[in-house]
Amino acid sequence: MTDDTPAPKGLGRGLTNYGDNEFSLYLRRSMASSMGYSRDMLAKPVVGICSSGSGYNNCHRLMPELVEATKRGVLAAGGLPIDFPTISLGETFLNPTSLMYRNLMSMDVEEMIRAQPMDAVVVIGGCDKTLPAQLMGAANADVPMVYLAVGPMLTSPYDGERLGACTDCRRFWAKFRAGEVDEPGIRRVEGSLATTAGTCAVMGTASTMACIGEALGIMLPGTAAIPAVHADRLRAAEASGMRAMELATATGSDRLLPRDIITTKSVENALRILLAIGGSTNAIVHLTAIAGRLGIPVSMDRLNAMSDETPVLVDLKPTGAHYMEDLFAAGGLIGVLKELKHLLHLDAMTITGETLGERIDSHVGWIDHDIVRPFDKPFQAMGGLVALFGTLAPRGAILKRSAADPTLFEKEGRAVVFSSLADMAARVDDPDLDIQADDIMVLQNAGPKSAAAMPEAGYLPIPKKLARQGLKDMVRISDARMSGTAFGTIILHVTPEAADGGPLGLVRTGDRIRLSVQGRKLDLLVDEAELERRRAAMDPAAVQPEFKRGYRKIYMDHVLQADGGVDFDFLRAVE
Repeated sequence: MTDDTPAPKGLGRGLTNYGDNEFSLYLRRSMASSMGYSRDMLAKPVVGICSSGSGYNNCHRLMPELVEATKRGVLAAGGLPIDFPTISLGETFLNPTSLMYRNLMSMDVEEMIRAQPMDAVVVIGGCDKTLPAQLMGAANADVPMVYLAVGPMLTSPYDGERLGACTDCRRFWAKFRAGEVDEPGIRRVEGSLATTAGTCAVMGTASTMACIGEALGIMLPGTAAIPAVHADRLRAAEASGMRAMELATATGSDRLLPRDIITTKSVENALRILLAIGGSTNAIVHLTAIAGRLGIPVSMDRLNAMSDETPVLVDLKPTGAHYMEDLFAAGGLIGVLKELKHLLHLDAMTITGETLGERIDSHVGWIDHDIVRPFDKPFQAMGGLVALFGTLAPRGAILKRSAADPTLFEKEGRAVVFSSLADMAARVDDPDLDIQADDIMVLQNAGPKSAAAMPEAGYLPIPKKLARQGLKDMVRISDARMSGTAFGTIILHVTPEAADGGPLGLVRTGDRIRLSVQGRKLDLLVDEAELERRRAAMDPAAVQPEFKRGYRKIYMDHVLQADGGVDFDFLRAVE
């Protein structure tokens, strides 16, 4: 093929290698014909539809409808839609944790987009690790991509209030542990928390990542907050299919690839939105991984600087009082973008072919300022997340201050240490546990390289004996994550982790720890000589599992720490 020969299109792309390209195309068309396609259809541009539906993923229950609506959009625009499945990550159905399999899913998505013939692709997902995995995978597949989120659940009525997964899950479980809700009561709550298809109804990780996807510009405008069961969600799917078809036939600079959209500027815009919506701590890990696939750094020092100048504008649980359906009714994410316009990189390109500034300026519609606050009348004066550094977290830790108790932000306390999840489960509710309300709970060996594989266990339960005295919050520290739906003064992602030799693994019950949110500090107040004695006595093999085969071996051999997005070293952009 000479330089001026047009690149193959549709089914002619990426031919299977039989040593004879004409035979390969002839055979491919022959096999495709068995599915009932006409020769005219087989000559059209192809838009792949990458979906992650699964019987183990309740968030994606309406995936078949979204796929069909996306196909409708592709067909209306003159293309051939071909859907294909990938790995699905149902958050609550995976052991030990869905994060372990996020990188595997990203590889599946990247390779299937790259290996199969398609001129553009619509990627559909949304559950906590699914959306990040799909963006990580599509980032380097060199095919134009439009992302479509499945959308959040609706809330459900319960004794005069609304319930929605999963902040209310945790609120009622805490009441149950404290003896404020009985066994029949918690079972009634259990049946009322998740009553429709879709992702969690609050600003948890799934909704946070959907908002980040819209802020990055990789989704169509106004689509992040549409409820899963709303007809607008199907219309968004149709529009996504139509836009993908436009990209499939575009040439030159109009043929936008993911790397044209996910740039240093758009990543900083996404961070700004994350801070303003009071979003999930998990988003830092995921955005770091997505950006890292394209060689874009995510600086925690820059995060701190942005956090101090970016107020929380969205009044949604777990930070506030409302739900995603309320954000949708309030006008969606565009209200936040408008309020932050002076802080955003308005020249960042979006998947529609507009810049972010053009997208904002073109919006006409109502915004409910009870849900999306004006910039000068924010819900909280500073951004939702801060990074902490110090002798306990040399490479950083994360606190969601928007969901924490400010009275605990400047504190020195005695450590009460749990060496593992099993140790915590065995002792945390022991009436004889030596713990007081002003102590600091510490969980070790729950990071990426531990046997637990960085679960959402950072939301350490308040010991029952303290919960039944009315205690609602205390400082809790770990190398684990927590659900975006959770709340409390909880310090997460301590890096390096305990299982990888970090100082968190050297903490002992009785040590003193000093926290200063204002100073961005997290320090272990133990002299270096004592720490060296403890370090010399440690056996890393005792806390870091060894796998002999399969994906888990790949994971343990190659996974990075939280500051590397918990990605695999060989999947990051090569400098």
